[in-house]
Amino acid sequence: MPYPSWHGVPVPSTGAGLALVGLMRDGKGAQMDRTYRVPDNREEFLADVAEMYYVRGMTQAEIARRVGVSRPTVSHMLGAARELGIVEIRINRPFQVDAGLEAALISQFGLRDASVVVAGTQDYPQLVRSTGMAAARLLKGLLAPGLVFSLAWGMSISATVDALDADRPVPLQVVQMAGTVGARNREYDGAMLVHRAAQKLGGEAHYLNAPFLVDDAGMAEALRNHVTNLETMRLIQQCDVALVGIGTTTLTEFSSFYLSGHVSVAEMEELRASGAVGEICGHHFDIEGKACNLAFSDRTVGIRRDDLRRIPARVGVACGAHKMTAILGALRAGYVNLLVTDSRVAEGVLRLAQAG
Repeated sequence: MPYPSWHGVPVPSTGAGLALVGLMRDGKGAQMDRTYRVPDNREEFLADVAEMYYVRGMTQAEIARRVGVSRPTVSHMLGAARELGIVEIRINRPFQVDAGLEAALISQFGLRDASVVVAGTQDYPQLVRSTGMAAARLLKGLLAPGLVFSLAWGMSISATVDALDADRPVPLQVVQMAGTVGARNREYDGAMLVHRAAQKLGGEAHYLNAPFLVDDAGMAEALRNHVTNLETMRLIQQCDVALVGIGTTTLTEFSSFYLSGHVSVAEMEELRASGAVGEICGHHFDIEGKACNLAFSDRTVGIRRDDLRRIPARVGVACGAHKMTAILGALRAGYVNLLVTDSRVAEGVLRLAQAG
């Protein structure tokens, strides 16, 4: 059976329901509401129907009567709208925090603040989203007009940026604090995250025009001092609020450096052999917080170790049991003074710290 026509043009099939999308011209459907004018563009028609259903709360039967198609066709149209990206559904799962664990972390490590999401039955992707929401809520109380806000990169930072929701524009400087990690994880790359954060906050974006990791320390130094990066490096040194992830070297499948293609399995083994349990912006540390494998960090283009520690508000966001030792090392090193994590990790970090 041929596809129904869209004003004389066959409707291509790109999904299960899209082939059925089109005005019913055989007289068997409900009468069309004469006040509704069918758009000439197929995607606009799908968007109209989706808006009626998801925004205006009309039933599928009401929509069918209004636009002149059958109710099953409306259902197919809604499915097609999702397949084509006209409709994107986002679920903001509510999260609970554990005030007792927050207080314990603040006391144990002298933190400015902590947010501990109750893990419950959430799997790792859900925890990433929940901790991102918690970090965004914490940042809302820190960010103000005129400040310099710098971001690292990674999955947790991306989840935090996704959850940012400014009530009104916050005119501040949004700065990329580590160079580009490459196209394999474009969504989690620092430049893309800075762009998204600046758009959401209404701030001005500043980028590092360089790869994050280069072949030697001399090349990294030259890129940090290149004229295209001087303003961004200056703003990094003036940063008021930083948002960083806490990377691990414990398991290669959870290592951002490994997943981004920057280091091989052999290099990961070398980092672990040096005592490294985690890293922030390429600065590795052991479980006691002591710096290790300085040769690696010397090859990075981004914030320097001492500049990171001088930032007044250093928000670290990380979750999952595989991050426990990395988070403990980061806290002991003083790289973060506000922590966002989940309850299972918080309990584990406190146990490790108290065990010495």
